Amino acid sequence: MAYPSIFLPETHTALLARLDALTPTTPHVWGTMSPAQMLAHVNVSYEYTYGERSDVPPWFMRFILKTFLRPLLVGEKPYAKNSRTAPSMVMKQEKDFDAEMKRLKNYMQRIYDEGSAAWNNRKQVTLGVLTSEEWSNLYWKHMDHHLRQFGV
Repeated sequence: MAYPSIFLPETHTALLARLDALTPTTPHVWGTMSPAQMLAHVNVSYEYTYGERSDVPPWFMRFILKTFLRPLLVGEKPYAKNSRTAPSMVMKQEKDFDAEMKRLKNYMQRIYDEGSAAWNNRKQVTLGVLTSEEWSNLYWKHMDHHLRQFGV
């Protein structure tokens, strides 16, 4: 299954529209996160991408992720419901919905504005160098997974 490219205007617009359908009280279909926690959780991946976090896994864990989980994360298969996440991405505290939404939209806009060429052969902190298509899959799959988690 080919995923829509996050670098295309129609995909970018559609994802933003789905985000706009999310409210602080939207109930989850599965999982335990609130909408605000989910937004904060998704923001963590962008924080790593832009070097705003330094708590990367040790080299051995990065090797395992790159070798065994990379195909699942950037490949053509959707994420399973209730999949486990990295400890650094678990949101235990409640978050500010509006602040997290604004941050997420800013990250999404930044990637969209940079364009596909800027993301080709760019290094991801745990998965190594990714093509722009793999970056797009990674971000689209993660966003879609969590938007479906809230029925939007």
